Amino acid sequence: MNNDNGLINDLFGLFEIFNIYTLVLLFFGGLLIWGVNTGLTRFSGRLMEKVPTRRFLILQISTLLSFALYIFGTIGLVVGVLQPPKEFLIAAGGAVAVALGFALKDVVASLVAGVLLLFDRPFRVGDRVTFGDTYGEIVSIGLRTVRLVTLDDNLVTIPNSRFITDVVASGNAGELDMMVVTDFHVSLQADLAQARKLIEEVVVTSRFAYLKKPVSFAIEEVEVARTLGIRLRTKAYVLDVRYEKEFQSDVVTRVTLLFQQYGILRPYPKATEPSVDLTD
Repeated sequence: MNNDNGLINDLFGLFEIFNIYTLVLLFFGGLLIWGVNTGLTRFSGRLMEKVPTRRFLILQISTLLSFALYIFGTIGLVVGVLQPPKEFLIAAGGAVAVALGFALKDVVASLVAGVLLLFDRPFRVGDRVTFGDTYGEIVSIGLRTVRLVTLDDNLVTIPNSRFITDVVASGNAGELDMMVVTDFHVSLQADLAQARKLIEEVVVTSRFAYLKKPVSFAIEEVEVARTLGIRLRTKAYVLDVRYEKEFQSDVVTRVTLLFQQYGILRPYPKATEPSVDLTD
């Protein structure tokens, strides 16, 4: 009988906690958290437009604040408004943990991975990364997913848990500048010294080049166009990752014109051997 009375009292206590007043407070409290986060996102966007050289730092700080706002704001809202007893918090926490463990295993894995990404930082917001067959710029690191924009302006959403187990390569590692690799192929008979000089002149005069870091070359004999040729791999830095393709296009266009002007020979494909008809 005492057990039944205790259960009834617990149920009444639960109904007292979740009354209309507390539900309204929870609703408006959640709305306030969402509104503050939205305002923070808009403010950081405007600040990045005014200080573009610090946009990576601004995005990283706003991402961290967004994490803290959602996590601690939600916990503070629930505890502050409901003010549940300690026993209820322990029981509710255990029940929620079990439910999330079974029903939201992948989501929880992504949430934990998101926290790990925040502290381990294999990449940052604004980095140019390669993940599998996807290459683009990280635009947001959320609680559950990472979003990046490809060079074709496609928004790709990747669960955080994928970054814990798979390989990801960052092209600039939080820096504004980034190395851009461009290949040029010339004939075995071409003047390599002149070809290299022309490429270097084009790179250092490009308005997108970052000249505080050196321009380097890797020269190798390769097979191209079904014949042997020389590959001049140019490694230079662009001043801002956003100009990666503009820099590469500028270099390729101008080098091609100079090669034509100075008669730098390109690999010429071998003529296909004529087939012999053995039938009479």
